[in-house]
Amino acid sequence: MAEVDSAAASQARTLARKVLQTEAAAILALVDRLDDRFDMAVALLRNCRGRVILTGMGKSGIICRKIAATLTSTGTAAVFLHPAEARHGDLGMIQNDDVVVALSYSGETDEVLLLLETIRRLGARLIAITGGARSTLAQAADVVLDCSVVEEACPMNLVPTASTTAALAIGDALAMTLLVEKGFREEDFANLHPGGKLGKRLMRVENLMHAGKQCPVVNAGTRMRDVIYEMSSKGLGMTCVVDGEDDVLLGIITDGDLRRRMERGGEILDLRAADVMTRNPVTISRSMLAAAALNIMEQRKITSLVVVEPGEPPRVAGVLQIHDLWRMEMF
Repeated sequence: MAEVDSAAASQARTLARKVLQTEAAAILALVDRLDDRFDMAVALLRNCRGRVILTGMGKSGIICRKIAATLTSTGTAAVFLHPAEARHGDLGMIQNDDVVVALSYSGETDEVLLLLETIRRLGARLIAITGGARSTLAQAADVVLDCSVVEEACPMNLVPTASTTAALAIGDALAMTLLVEKGFREEDFANLHPGGKLGKRLMRVENLMHAGKQCPVVNAGTRMRDVIYEMSSKGLGMTCVVDGEDDVLLGIITDGDLRRRMERGGEILDLRAADVMTRNPVTISRSMLAAAALNIMEQRKITSLVVVEPGEPPRVAGVLQIHDLWRMEMF
């Protein structure tokens, strides 16, 4: 392991702290600027009948891509338009029912300004995120959001750092406000994030439950010899008990129910499922998030839940087992 020069390390940490403090101050300064202009921007985005189009050059373009991704993942259709490519055919992306969000700290970026005529001709609305309140971009916009900063975090005050952080924070504020106003829910987020660990956390019960032939089910009149076989063959440590005619859920039998019944004495094999089952078991819907189902199991200290079809009376759709959640490494 290489030796560290303590003096150099101290200087590096001092600079790093200054960078973080400068960027944090840039974001905090935005709080007092939230006024009716922010409300107008949110209204334009909320009422947009087309798409939200983000555009910006260089590092501003990278910030635009992130804002577009955040909007899209939270229920607002958004895309990134490279302003230079727009002049070579991509202008067709802009339609009259779109809202364009243009990011330029100076407000004088040539490639962005060249889009203004087309935006106005088509009748699309324009939101400017800029540090130049009197810039050409600001004067052309329907709404201007001020992302100006006192200084960049760059020691030379040249590299866009605090200003891009401030612009990104404004984009996040817009996206999260829209998320709430549109009533975007965990279930909606789950539909848009089916992959990765996040997707697993937001999986619905119906994607994890044991259904069909994998679901242990017996009739109320089934003899316990056959009940035990069903429980053993399906390997879930329980079985649902249903009405023999309508498949309506009547109760469940778990390994714990068997142990408790055997402790009372008597020949358990002479009994039927209805004699041993626990009535009114905890049930969940197939549309419930897996995370919520796990919470129920942990709160009630149970290892399985019966999944029922919507409507009354309850009919078995499947069984969710706690080990299925653990194997998925969801949490």
